Amino acid sequence: MTDLTALLLLVVFATLVATGARHWRIPAPSLLVVGGLLIGLLPWAPDVQVTPEIISVVVLPPLLYASAEEIPWRELRVVWRPVTVLAFGLVLATAAAVGAVASAVTPLNTTMAFVLGAVLASTDPVAVTALGRKIALPPRIQVLVQSESLFNDATSLVLFKVAAGTAVAAHAVTLPAAGGQFLVLGGGGALIGGGVAGAVALIRRRTEDPILETVIALVTPYAAYILAEDLHTSGVTAVVVAGVVLGSTGHKLTNATNRLQVHAVYGTVVFLLESVVFALIGLELPALVRQLASDEHGWPLGVLAVAATVISVRLLGVVPLSAVMQRRRGNGAVTWRIPAVVSWAGTRGVMPLAAALSIPLTADDGSPLPHRPLILVLTTGVVVFTLVLQGFTLAPVVRWSKIALEPEHTAREEARARAGLAKAGLDRLDELEAAEAAPVTLIDQLRRGLLARLDQADADQDDDTAPSSSSSAPGYRELRRTVIAAETATLQCLYADNHISDLTRRRLQRKLDLEDAGLGDE
Repeated sequence: MTDLTALLLLVVFATLVATGARHWRIPAPSLLVVGGLLIGLLPWAPDVQVTPEIISVVVLPPLLYASAEEIPWRELRVVWRPVTVLAFGLVLATAAAVGAVASAVTPLNTTMAFVLGAVLASTDPVAVTALGRKIALPPRIQVLVQSESLFNDATSLVLFKVAAGTAVAAHAVTLPAAGGQFLVLGGGGALIGGGVAGAVALIRRRTEDPILETVIALVTPYAAYILAEDLHTSGVTAVVVAGVVLGSTGHKLTNATNRLQVHAVYGTVVFLLESVVFALIGLELPALVRQLASDEHGWPLGVLAVAATVISVRLLGVVPLSAVMQRRRGNGAVTWRIPAVVSWAGTRGVMPLAAALSIPLTADDGSPLPHRPLILVLTTGVVVFTLVLQGFTLAPVVRWSKIALEPEHTAREEARARAGLAKAGLDRLDELEAAEAAPVTLIDQLRRGLLARLDQADADQDDDTAPSSSSSAPGYRELRRTVIAAETATLQCLYADNHISDLTRRRLQRKLDLEDAGLGDE
């Protein structure tokens, strides 16, 4: 079997499994990992060797970018304090605890155990985002978990580079040097990401070709990542910053048709990459196990011990922080429900695997780094363990906590917003009628459609009908687009005034875009 054939079969397998996961309402990353693991255990399955470049350069940038784009800037400003504490303090505590446990229960020496701790110190944004799409968490909690998983990568990346540098050079790194390295990596990456986002925004505002804009959107995360890495800063931070900035301004950069095409293409790319990469994680584990030395065959105990440490440290770190924040806000009795969900959502995934694969093969003196295959096995094993355990049980934990948004809540919020948009459209039609800026017959036609939409919204019914766009009368498309522009402006005001969530804003913006694109050209 050629490599291309194997890759094609992997894509087909991952797509089928991910599609089944959506149909059965099972977290796709967890099911993909299990499926890949079962295939990898078959005697005829080929040994899978994933190079660091495939994960860190090809797969990671678009997935990080897609995750960052989904973070609303409004909610991020609210949760920046706990995100900062978790992204720094909890990462350091996890790295130290994993290093101590690994050096006690595995053959790893202290230096290589700390390398493992740095690798597994941060939660994975790709896995967290993929799992979070299946669960209707309150916006602030979803943003807290997702943004923490994105921004703690910068901290864990510095720790990993410090630990790997110590292992390779066989000498300690001073605290000032580590702090300076963090500023260069994190700060430099943030500046480059912001610069790339600014340049892309200028280009997209002047671009009307949907194909060109789609290409720009696909290239953006790679440009941010590669430019930052070439300048010896954090490519991960650059991609995250670029994604957050462009995600908050994307609706202003282009027209409805282009937005729909970019989202469709990018959604397809993200779906394929997520499906393949999580299947690869499970598929690779049996091949890695076969490479272990005789003194490393106790790896299952190491995986269980390290996974238990990762989960326990997160729980012990999140619960006190949540208690302090709840008391500062004067919420009365401290609830354990929110920290339980936030703790259990901290899965590991693609990021730790990419870091482990990038561990150098040899030290500066040319000798091979001890137990590098064991670190890969432990990392992959912990990733598989957390994705399976936490992935399959996160939904029950959320149901137990009773903090998930009920479908009725989201439906009511969307219905109120649709009513507001319809009223804005009617007001705009009244203005045009008073100014005699459009034929009365066209205004009446659109008014009837908007009134029907308003009645549906007031009755909390789904918006199955829209103002008719089939009219071929001269000026109809221009008039309808004028009304859509008024509705879009009202939608942004509703979001800015905290009347609707980002999810509702995105859903309604997509409906307006579909309606606008369906009008065609004059």
